Amino acid sequence: MATFQLQRTAPLPLDEAWRRLTTWPRHGDVVPLTRVTVTTPPPTGEGTVFVARTGLGPLSFDDPMEVTVWQPPAGDTPGFCRLEKRGRVVTGWAEIEVRPGPGGRSRVVWREEIRVRFLPASAEAVLARAGRQVFGRTVNRLLRQA
Repeated sequence: MATFQLQRTAPLPLDEAWRRLTTWPRHGDVVPLTRVTVTTPPPTGEGTVFVARTGLGPLSFDDPMEVTVWQPPAGDTPGFCRLEKRGRVVTGWAEIEVRPGPGGRSRVVWREEIRVRFLPASAEAVLARAGRQVFGRTVNRLLRQA
């Protein structure tokens, strides 16, 4: 399993940063070769399930996830969301925290533990670095796009 964490500060109020990060289909707009489909009815909350399908044609895989903790920000109270990855290829979890930052900004902390089936333990460091890069770009793009 590979574990990584990244942090970003955005010139956004908490609720807007939260919305940009937790509107799940938006992730498919910024992650290459990925489409995200929410399979449960709105609104998003604990129990929401969505699937990120990544790849091209027969070289694709599904990454189903379930929201297991859903605490949107309220006022200056931080928001926190936990996702459990329940796929055949990718398992693990992700946590998204949005809290007050300096000067009225939002501070985002993204933590993730990811396991990829058939990947040897010796590849964990490479997977963690790749995860930090891919999700770092993803978070940057999500926070920049309205």
